[in-house]
Amino acid sequence: MTPPLIDLSVHHQPQGASDRVAFGFTKTLRWVADTFFARRYGHRAVVLETVAAVPGMVGATINHLKCLRRMCDDRGWIKTLMDEAENERMHLMTFVEVCKPTWYERAVIIGVQWVFYLAFFALYLISAKTAHRVVGYFEEEAVISYTHYLAEIDEGRSENVPAPEIARRYWNLAEGARLRDVVLVVRADEAHHRDVNHGYANELAGKPQGEIAPCPPHETLEPAWKQAA
Repeated sequence: MTPPLIDLSVHHQPQGASDRVAFGFTKTLRWVADTFFARRYGHRAVVLETVAAVPGMVGATINHLKCLRRMCDDRGWIKTLMDEAENERMHLMTFVEVCKPTWYERAVIIGVQWVFYLAFFALYLISAKTAHRVVGYFEEEAVISYTHYLAEIDEGRSENVPAPEIARRYWNLAEGARLRDVVLVVRADEAHHRDVNHGYANELAGKPQGEIAPCPPHETLEPAWKQAA
């Protein structure tokens, strides 16, 4: 298959207090993930994808209820956010097959998911713009993490095992697809979510959506993953 190519350089420079809060929160969680998982990228993906699937569902729910109350059109936001939640869930189901989570990791998932769900729900009610900016920054970090995962595979530190059947079906991968192929399409998904959520945050801030995401999803300005440090 032809690897999905993306722009690895996209980054929204924080502007204003809301963006700085979102960026600082994201960097704090990144430090926690790096400390807890180190280079265990498969296990990191299992835990973090359970969290990543929360924002889309929260945003879709709140926008759905808002549109019902106001009797107005959602402009496609609800389906986009629901699709994002499903996509992140499929990331989880894929990496569960690759890296069987331990009982301890399953316990962490339960606790983290509940705390994050309630916190993100409250944040979305207070400031949807900040909530979408948080997700945009989360996805920037996800692109970096999966780029590092590719390096681990390419340099032989992580085994390039056969792609799970669930991944081959979902992404329509070839029969002989490997883990590296899966990580490439997952990274492309995360880049798409990054651009969508930064775009939504921009729209809520009264800025052009395309200001942060000039490239269509799964296209690229630079195909080389090696540029990411």
